[in-house]
Amino acid sequence: MEQSSAIRLENVTKTFGSVVANKDICLDIRYGEILSLLGENGSGKTTLMNMLSGIYFPDSGTIYANGEEVSIRSPKDAYDLNIGMIHQHFKLVDLFTAAENILLGTHKGKKDNLQTVVTRIREICDEYGFEVDPYQKVYNMSVSQKQTLEIIKVLYHGAEILILDEPTAVLTLQETRRLFHVLRNMKAAGKAIVIITHKLNEVLEISDRVSILRRGEYIDTVETKDATELSLTEMMVGKKVSLDIARPETEKKLPLLELRNLTIKNDEGNLAIKDVNFYIRGGEILGVAGIAGCGQKELCETIAGLRKPERGMMIHQGEDISTMSPKEILNKGISMSFIPEDRLGMGLAPSLSITDNMILKTYSEGHSPFVNRKKGRSEAEAVIQNLGVVTPSTETPVRRLSGGNVQKVLLGREIKSGPNVIITAYPVRGLDINSSYLIYDILNQQKLNGVGVLFIGEDLDVMLSLCDKIMVLCHGEVMGIVNAANTTKEELGLMMTGAINLTKERTTETKKPGIAPDSYIEEGDK
Repeated sequence: MEQSSAIRLENVTKTFGSVVANKDICLDIRYGEILSLLGENGSGKTTLMNMLSGIYFPDSGTIYANGEEVSIRSPKDAYDLNIGMIHQHFKLVDLFTAAENILLGTHKGKKDNLQTVVTRIREICDEYGFEVDPYQKVYNMSVSQKQTLEIIKVLYHGAEILILDEPTAVLTLQETRRLFHVLRNMKAAGKAIVIITHKLNEVLEISDRVSILRRGEYIDTVETKDATELSLTEMMVGKKVSLDIARPETEKKLPLLELRNLTIKNDEGNLAIKDVNFYIRGGEILGVAGIAGCGQKELCETIAGLRKPERGMMIHQGEDISTMSPKEILNKGISMSFIPEDRLGMGLAPSLSITDNMILKTYSEGHSPFVNRKKGRSEAEAVIQNLGVVTPSTETPVRRLSGGNVQKVLLGREIKSGPNVIITAYPVRGLDINSSYLIYDILNQQKLNGVGVLFIGEDLDVMLSLCDKIMVLCHGEVMGIVNAANTTKEELGLMMTGAINLTKERTTETKKPGIAPDSYIEEGDK
């Protein structure tokens, strides 16, 4: 049976100064289906959906809702048309409970009380398969719980058309599966669902149709059953591409940094990392695999000098640098670049321009009270050109950029500082496939330059293709360090859950007479 049209866009155009975000877009969104909106970073996907949610107003073109021409000038207009958008950055009050956040958004004149909200939340959870505690404070929620609350919030207000911007960008594999189960239930209930995403495997798994944008223009809409990762990539990029990730061979160098018996606590005072031993070698990419919350974040921050370990050592040229600040570490000859998971919260200053973010790490090096913005602007222009950052100018605040372009600015700034150790957490999260391969090429070039790279990722297929060695963490302990060319995704999965512990097996070996504990060779080097 053919689904009825929920929203139809005809020749919708939106510009920001000289940048054309959307040009003459025509799109059809239907009830009872999941439509994926696909495109490179800066192709205009979020801008287009922001016009449906009332954040932007189109310069020209027409929007039809349920067959009638409408004007959406505010989020309230979108609510009145039963359109709800779940943004990539959540709109919640941390100090309020789930129920209080929903009550906060209740329209004036609607006489809901807290108990009414709690009852309705539980009804929605039962109907679609959500799991939410109405009385839980937002600051105690995981990312997936916050996202669930955002979805329940728009459903509470009567949304029949739901738009999700990068809904799986910060979710684990298990959380993604739960979300997809809920989305299928919502589709079965007749909702119209739009997902903005870069993950082609998820597009092929969850959607019914896929609409592709390229540089602000509509390319085509195809049935998902007739599409492949390669065909979708070619439509996104506009040319044939190879999906093979290179892993160049390099000469093995001495370790730049060796970690011995490192133990780290998290912000709650619990053990995040326990007695970890490994080293970062120049000219090598060391991957770190593990289920979310296994201690990766704390490990990165400790190596970068942002968090002090409880015990253990970080050895550089025979000296322990584990208690040193980032500046002291730099003075010892280790130039580190840290590309954190939280791009806007930790990596960049969102209210500052691209130029000002370029000089954040070097502004104190001058001999004048005035910073050298000319040099910063030149560096910003180079990053924009080399990494293809879509922005009106170098003076645009980074908070106005798309998530993928924010990541490019952060990576570009860290690479241009000439590091010999790069620590990167989820560097391609939120990036389109073309930009992702650009990042892989940059990391491989750094490897060829003799830089040691610590790569934390979530896609095991990528890690197996890109990394030289992979260290697997489970509950803060190393399950093993393996050669990526000699292992499988299944073996990594078993190590991530603790079913296989190569480190424990190897510890038994090193206890044999004649083997010194400080002279071990990692399994991944064999």
